[in-house]
Amino acid sequence: MKTQKINAVLKQAECLYDFAQIETALDTMAVDITKVMGDQNPLIICVMIGALVPTGHLITRLNFPLELDYIHATRYRGTTRGGDLHWLVEPRKSLKDRVVLVVDDIMDGGLTLAAILDYCEQAGAKKVYSAVMVNKLRKREDGVKFEPDFVGLTAEDRYLAGFGLDYEEYLRNAPGIYAVAEEHH
Repeated sequence: MKTQKINAVLKQAECLYDFAQIETALDTMAVDITKVMGDQNPLIICVMIGALVPTGHLITRLNFPLELDYIHATRYRGTTRGGDLHWLVEPRKSLKDRVVLVVDDIMDGGLTLAAILDYCEQAGAKKVYSAVMVNKLRKREDGVKFEPDFVGLTAEDRYLAGFGLDYEEYLRNAPGIYAVAEEHH
């Protein structure tokens, strides 16, 4: 039954960006990131689970020394609405005196990413940057006063899935960025 629902969601979704457009956006992000931190031995932190796909594609384009780690903090927990922030896994590597790039799948309301950036600063990072595959064009949550340093694509304020973004924990593997039809959220 779940498979039929997920197939229907994808079939009815609007493809905003196909894989070729995503690849071009990743190429541009990589050039910009290289200019800023290509000589700084950064620690790249992937925000699990959504940023797994974009981070994997992005780091293959970064042709300089870097280390990779991850953090797992979420507000969604398999739903289509955000709730309280849950910290599941902290990075294993020390952030002290490091240049850190936090890579997330999407900048939506900004609360999760803001909390992760604050975590990195509190852990002693020398400089913290943020990169997102998709920057949603919407009002940020109260208290969120930043925009990502590196952005792949922008999208209107719609529910999105694909290329790491999920719909009820599915569709992360879809090879594009899709706007889910209203009737499914």
